[in-house]
Amino acid sequence: MARFAMVIDTKKCVGCMDCVVACKTENNVPEGYNRDWINYESIGKFPELNMEIRSERCNHCENPPCVSCCPTGASHVSELGGIVLVHHDLCTGCKACLASCPYDARFINPEGYADKCTFCSHRVEKGLKPACVSVCPTYCMYFGDLDDPQSEVSKLLAKRQYKTLIPEAGTKPHVYYLI
Repeated sequence: MARFAMVIDTKKCVGCMDCVVACKTENNVPEGYNRDWINYESIGKFPELNMEIRSERCNHCENPPCVSCCPTGASHVSELGGIVLVHHDLCTGCKACLASCPYDARFINPEGYADKCTFCSHRVEKGLKPACVSVCPTYCMYFGDLDDPQSEVSKLLAKRQYKTLIPEAGTKPHVYYLI
């Protein structure tokens, strides 16, 4: 079985938001909500200051607290490469998953269920890349199988320095940032 991951090169991302627009369009995300977003972070101290631009989303964790806290089983890890998904028909909108996510990556859809990035699982099932990856004009986003040493994500993680967000949360996120 695959273990899907996303790798984002922070040296290439320019914060254009094409990934955000592609996600909203591909997944019919309601106006005023986002499944992914751009974060700008200043790193260092003046005069040695750098800005890091990151495209952020659900981290599709290996140890997802949103799944273990869900009282109905709506939040679950799918058989499709460990992608964390929500069964909309089982979700009661209780917000336990929102409270447990250290990445603030979920919202309650106006239709009453928890919503989030799905790595465009409907595209991945067909062998396509997530919409955000496929539209990136700087080619800073990569998607693939961590268990395949020949995949682009595995090769990048083997040769480049990277980080994950909030590693101390113990979630083992599957979104990696090349630094």
